[in-house]
Amino acid sequence: MKIAIIGYGRMGHIIEKTAESRGHEICARIDAGDSDLFDTPEFRSADVAIEFSQPHAAVDNILRAFAAGVPVVSGTTGWDDSLPEIKDMCLKGAGTLFHSTNFSVGVYLFREVNRYLARLMDRFTQYKPTLTEVHHVHKLDHPSGTARTVADDMIEVSARIGTWKEPAEGEAVAEGVLPVLHERRGEVPGIHSVCWDSAVDSITLTHSAKSREGFALGAVMAAEWLKGRKGFFTMTDMMGE
Repeated sequence: MKIAIIGYGRMGHIIEKTAESRGHEICARIDAGDSDLFDTPEFRSADVAIEFSQPHAAVDNILRAFAAGVPVVSGTTGWDDSLPEIKDMCLKGAGTLFHSTNFSVGVYLFREVNRYLARLMDRFTQYKPTLTEVHHVHKLDHPSGTARTVADDMIEVSARIGTWKEPAEGEAVAEGVLPVLHERRGEVPGIHSVCWDSAVDSITLTHSAKSREGFALGAVMAAEWLKGRKGFFTMTDMMGE
């Protein structure tokens, strides 16, 4: 496959290495300030573009790729407000997008186990849940896109949780509200934990990424899966197969 990389930072370089190790060709590399490259024959020749940029740039990057006729795999988070519009474009045939807040296979499995646990905990009201995410100091948005997705998973399956909130330090949340906490330190690739706490014990489910390579591999796998498809897709579509 020919793959274009949009966002040539740390993740972009790891994606390049991962894609080439799987026999793919990188036909274009677009970073901040390189928007003219969207109009080149090299970019238009891509089978798929993998986009890991910044929240303020993601929508324009995706639309420029759509205009060039190139499907997109996007892992950029923090642009949730525009996602329904982009999804609608895809469903109407104006582009193809594979979107995920996290491309790690391990995170997908973590989410599936967490959904089961959240359903089970409806019967045990003495346990109160908290979701915590930890990332490197370079990550500006919070809570993370993955944390938002995990919180939404829990709301979907649990009769006890109606919404989530990122509380201020020391702020208590009302019954039925899932507190979502964040921490930024060092070069942590990503840790997501759901803790169910009671007066006598705690049950904690954690996914801890050891490096960014797992995210890059998942994104390249998504690009391979997306080739030849049209519409809007997520990790659930790919992993379901």
